[in-house]
Amino acid sequence: MTTPLVIGGILLAAFVWRFHREPRRLSNGLLLLLGAGTMLLGLLGDLAPTLLVVLVAASPLLVLGLAVLLIVNGVVVLQRERLRLGNALSLLTGIAIIGVVVIGAVGFLIAYRAPDRTFLVPALLSLLGVAGYIGFVFTLVALYAVVYSRFTPRPGHTAIVVLGASVSRGTVPPLLASRLDKAVQLFGREQAAGFTPYVVASGGQGPDEPVSEARAMAGYLHEHGIPEDLLVEEDRSTSTRENLVFSRRVLAERGADGRLLIVTSGYHALRAAIQSRRLRLRAHVAGAPTARYYVPNAFLREFVALFAEHKVLHGIVIALIIAGPAALYLA
Repeated sequence: MTTPLVIGGILLAAFVWRFHREPRRLSNGLLLLLGAGTMLLGLLGDLAPTLLVVLVAASPLLVLGLAVLLIVNGVVVLQRERLRLGNALSLLTGIAIIGVVVIGAVGFLIAYRAPDRTFLVPALLSLLGVAGYIGFVFTLVALYAVVYSRFTPRPGHTAIVVLGASVSRGTVPPLLASRLDKAVQLFGREQAAGFTPYVVASGGQGPDEPVSEARAMAGYLHEHGIPEDLLVEEDRSTSTRENLVFSRRVLAERGADGRLLIVTSGYHALRAAIQSRRLRLRAHVAGAPTARYYVPNAFLREFVALFAEHKVLHGIVIALIIAGPAALYLA
């Protein structure tokens, strides 16, 4: 089993090299996942086939267990947050997983008992294949999000940019306060290393907000020790992309052109990092802690957004997955 160890080692070495050069590439996660999986197969040796059979046999129960946990989490989120589609993703995902398992089990049972309905087999294989692909991509994103969150860059940033969130009552809510507290902590770290970065409060004013997010954030930051002469308000942005673009602009007006440290919630950090790379910013994104009950639903929302950003690639892969069983059946 030395071959898997060698291949896994090469993949992991490629991951380390690419991560060192640019940690904001999601493709780094693919190298990490494939490398770790291949290395694990090599380390297990002769036990690998047996464990694989056990894993496949237990997978329906594991998947159903995950679905139940997601449904429970979804109910909790809807009890504590506003009733809207974005807060129902855990619940809907759990129901969808159970639906796929039930359809797959019933469909294969029908095909087994009724030979004249074997046409169901390629359709079911396509369904399970698409579900498996989405699960693989989700695992990749989740794994790399955790890895990226553990990376801490050296001090020496020109500015700390805090991404805004809704302030519908005119005050800083807990989720946004967590981001601001993280920014204050990072500012102290920069000061301890001899640097005095600007702190940018970035966020516009929505129709239901009495003040701009930037104004509410700046007040909070000043109350928590950030000097007023280092505070910068960016009050025009309405999206993550605009947060970054407009923050770069207001910093350029002050002659601050250097490394940025962007602060957002932990579940949003990877997508914000990918966005900053697309904008060619020299930046790292630090994630602030979020209430645990909220993390699964929020991360699913981020995953959906990331998946949609590469819809052409994923669409091609899904089309091939669907076409494969159909082609074999018709051959």
